[in-house]
Amino acid sequence: MEKNITVDYLRLSLTDRCNLNCIYCNPLQEDKFTSREKLLTYEEMVEIVKLFVKSGIKKLRLTGGEPLLKKHLIDLIKMFKQIKGLKEISMTTNGVYLKDIAAHLKKSGLDRINISLDTLKREKFKTITGSDYFEDVWAGIENSLKSGLHPVKLNIVLMKGINDDEVIDFAQLTKDYSLVVRFIELFSTNRRMINFTSHQMKSCEAKENILDRFGGLKLISGTRGNGPAEYYKLDGARGSIGFINNLSDYFCHECNRIRINCAGMIAPCLFSGYVYDIQSLLRRGESDGELLAFLERIIQNKPEHKKNPLKNCNIEMSSMGG
Repeated sequence: MEKNITVDYLRLSLTDRCNLNCIYCNPLQEDKFTSREKLLTYEEMVEIVKLFVKSGIKKLRLTGGEPLLKKHLIDLIKMFKQIKGLKEISMTTNGVYLKDIAAHLKKSGLDRINISLDTLKREKFKTITGSDYFEDVWAGIENSLKSGLHPVKLNIVLMKGINDDEVIDFAQLTKDYSLVVRFIELFSTNRRMINFTSHQMKSCEAKENILDRFGGLKLISGTRGNGPAEYYKLDGARGSIGFINNLSDYFCHECNRIRINCAGMIAPCLFSGYVYDIQSLLRRGESDGELLAFLERIIQNKPEHKKNPLKNCNIEMSSMGG
């Protein structure tokens, strides 16, 4: 890892359960879910985040599975908000339950939100996710904008032959709403995804479609914020457009994040897998000093991973949290 990259961003998966069954993600299989006794308690999550903050983490993203499935989520966010030194709390959600809770999330201390939405068409939404929740998700997007969560980002996984015909429609949203629309390249993370590679589409194809339709994209300065997206703006647009080139580009050397799942397993890299277990140390009664030294070693030794064909990769994104 290059010396000038500061690891200051923690992604915490609150659950590996999800209420959708997206075609490129983990199927709904009960036997794959983490058992209750192995789940981190809220108190353990808060204690671990406190230790990470002491190790240099400044930004926390809550992921899943689907984080809005967690009971008393508002109380948990309030607990995180009390941690001194934590500068930002964000969340990634599928948005199904967002419409009724967006304002409460903002009041509890959530700063911004990312919403996964791969189509603007109700029937196609059912095909991609296995459920008929499009109207609920769209209401959640609107309520997030009204509540003051900022920015509100839409994450669109590009899939050739499935949603590539909607690139222009998504780009148009940035003209009509103060949304950040982000196109994400699909890449294989496990053996089941090998048969899905025919649907892979590069961001440059989406960008060309947008340029042909709208005539220009202005690069926004400071494009690499909390992540790998490059951001652009259409003339007169209220929002912006981002491209995440995780298939066609190499940005691992710029990665500033660490991941931890709902069972307390830490992954220093998306492709490293969960290789460090802090839950066992915590429940064994290790001192704060020992736990802090454990986390600092992980951060200091965070490797520079170079992408490969991922032939032997078996990452479940519903557990890893994107």
